[in-house]
Formats: sequence, C-alpha cells, structure tokens
Amino acid sequence: MTSKIDTDPRLDPRIKAAFAGMPLGQPQPNVTSREELLAQELSPQGLAIYASQVAVFDSMDREDIAPSAGLTVRTLSFTSAPDGNIVQIQYVRPEGDQVLPCLYYIHGGRMMFSSCFEGNYKAWARIMAARGVAVAMVDFRNAVHADSAPEIAPFPAGLNDCLSGLQWVRDNAATLGIDPARIIVTGESGGANLALAVAMSLKRSNGLDAIKGIYAMCPFIAGAWPQPQYPSSTENEGIFISVQNNRSAMAYGIEAFEARNPLAWPAFATIDDVRGLPPTVISVNECDPLRDEGIAFYRLLLGAGVSARCRQVMGTCHGIEILPVVCPDIARATAADIADFAHS
Repeated sequence: MTSKIDTDPRLDPRIKAAFAGMPLGQPQPNVTSREELLAQELSPQGLAIYASQVAVFDSMDREDIAPSAGLTVRTLSFTSAPDGNIVQIQYVRPEGDQVLPCLYYIHGGRMMFSSCFEGNYKAWARIMAARGVAVAMVDFRNAVHADSAPEIAPFPAGLNDCLSGLQWVRDNAATLGIDPARIIVTGESGGANLALAVAMSLKRSNGLDAIKGIYAMCPFIAGAWPQPQYPSSTENEGIFISVQNNRSAMAYGIEAFEARNPLAWPAFATIDDVRGLPPTVISVNECDPLRDEGIAFYRLLLGAGVSARCRQVMGTCHGIEILPVVCPDIARATAADIADFAHS
C-alpha cells in the first residue's frame, strides 16, 4: 500500500525507508459519541491493531541508540488529586548526587493512548537524561486505552494527573536530586497539549513559580481539522498521521471542545490565557498536519509578551524525535535543545 510518506519529496529518506508500505495516515471515520469510539477501539479488532502498534514502539528500546550506561532508571508513584488514583513516573537521571535541572515529560498519544513505559519513550528518556538532566515521565490516565495506567477517563483526568505529578516532583525535589527552580514541563503531540494546559492551569492558580519554562513539541492543540488558518492541516494530512475526524475531541470530551476550553484544547487560548507564561519553546515538524497550529500558538505567545522561540525540524513527520531509531541524530539534536533550555 502506497502512503503519502512514500511519495512526499520533502521527507528524510530514512523516514521513507522506515515506514515504506505501512498503512500509516489512513483516514478514520467520525463517531457520534465517546461510547461509540470506545466500542470500536476496545473491540477485539481494535485492540489487536493497537497491540501491533505498541509492539513497534517497544522494539525501539535499543542500547545502541540510547545507552543506559551512567544512568539510573527508577519507577516512582504518587497519589493524584482529586480522584485518589495512583500514577507512576518513569524517572531517569545521570548517576551521582549532583542537583540537576528536571524535564517533567508528558508523553504523546492524542491524550487517548500510549505509555511512558513503552520502548520508544524509555529510549527517548535516556537520550534526554544523557544530556545532564533528570527526566520525570508521568504515566497519566489516557482517555481511551489503559496501557500501563489501569484506568481511562476523559478530560480533565489526565491534566489532573499531570498537575499532581508536577507538585509531587517539586515536593520531593531534594530526594530526587533536582533543582526545583529549574523544572521544564515538556512533551510531544498530546503531551505538548497537556504541557501547555499545565502552564495555563498554573497561571489560573497563581502557581507559575512551579516551572521555569515550557518546551512543546508538535503540539496537538486544535481539536478539529482541517482549519483554513492552519494550511498544514490540509497540506500534510495523511503524512504519518491523519487528523481530519472528530475522534480525538469525542474521546477527550466533546463538552470541553464545544465549550472552547483552552485547558482541553490550547488552540482556543486567548492572549489573556497565556500572558505571563514562562519562557516557552515550540518545536514543529515540517511535514506534520499539526505544524501550523503550533506556529500559531507561538505567535500568540509573542503577542502576549511571552519570551518564546519556535523551531521547525525540516524533512520530518509528526513527532519523529520520539521514535529515535528512525533518525537518531535528529532525536539527539532535539534532546540537546531541550536540555540546553533547562540548563540556561
């Protein structure tokens, strides 16, 4: 089966080779309710498709790409508020007792699926930690697939878990060997959505002193596609991912989308919602349907007087950095940029 990855001349040849012939970016139908979506996704066929995707991600946990030498890896846990559920953290840092900046990392998966304990995220955490930072990856509740977090729930469950985890990391900074004044909240795709939502939530509660900055990679923040103000949502639709359906909004909570809640979908944010946020980096991928919504959010930040920077990774599809076996040099370059931001 030929896909747009096979035919788009802009893409890095390594991406073309890695995904040649795979049925990626295929359009999916709209659904009429969250219940209909869950019935499809959690059916035997849906679970089998999902398991095959997870197996691909797990195969990316490779020592030759992300060496573990000199690093410590632990699984930690905390109790989330207000629901009282237990959430795990994958914690990776260089060996030793030095006090380090911390990357509080939120994994992607459209807020619907995935786990920070999948193989690609284990490798990605080591790649970042090797740059002299501590990495705390939070295993929040997804909206559709349970994965390593045993419960599923729509918005605001995942956001509450991320906020609770950030507070737990700060409260335990001394034990973890991190500098509470140098915590960067970061993530990719749905994780970038949550990272921006965490920051806006902290602003609402006068808690922005909890973080030094935000690093949002390929943010998944619009909730509906295509949109004319985001040309990439048409130009790049079907390259690696397909977004032109209502499945994510329905999964995460259609009520929050219809209410234009920026804590669920940060593209709804106004200048007042983001004014006062800490320094922020937006990183986008050239051949990503989501590219232009990320750039638009960067421009919103500038308009609000936020110290912001935007980078575009040429020749890449959505979130390729967190699939580090495909383009290891690109993954390492982005990891270095995130770590440098934390160290600055």
